Amino acid sequence: MTHFRIREAASLLGVSDDTVRRWAAEGLLESGVDDAGVRTVSGRSLAERVQRLAPDAGGDPSVVSSARNRFVGIVTRVEVEGLVAVVELQCGPNRVVSLMTAEAARELALEVGSRAAASVKATQVVVEAARRESRGS
Repeated sequence: MTHFRIREAASLLGVSDDTVRRWAAEGLLESGVDDAGVRTVSGRSLAERVQRLAPDAGGDPSVVSSARNRFVGIVTRVEVEGLVAVVELQCGPNRVVSLMTAEAARELALEVGSRAAASVKATQVVVEAARRESRGS
């Protein structure tokens, strides 16, 4: 099972180390100590916690969408050049970049500092993970 040190878990969730320690002390996260004597939390309990805490993306409940990946954030860049606009959002720790028509950017009244949501529907998503040593050979 995967375990994360407190600082690493906090970074993954975008919360403070103290918050992760408090959750572990309250029994909201399974915790233990690694071989070096450093406190850790289980990856499984961390995943369960983040799913419970996942914010509602703030969408209109009367609108149904097939896109399942929705990121709400703040617009950090709008660059319009001719017919194309580049729009960047900072959504928590994630940066989302969109290329759209200049007309769409104007219609959405996107400007630096405004709140916006990026809905992502992808036919292919690449997932990467650190290589793990094989056990039991």
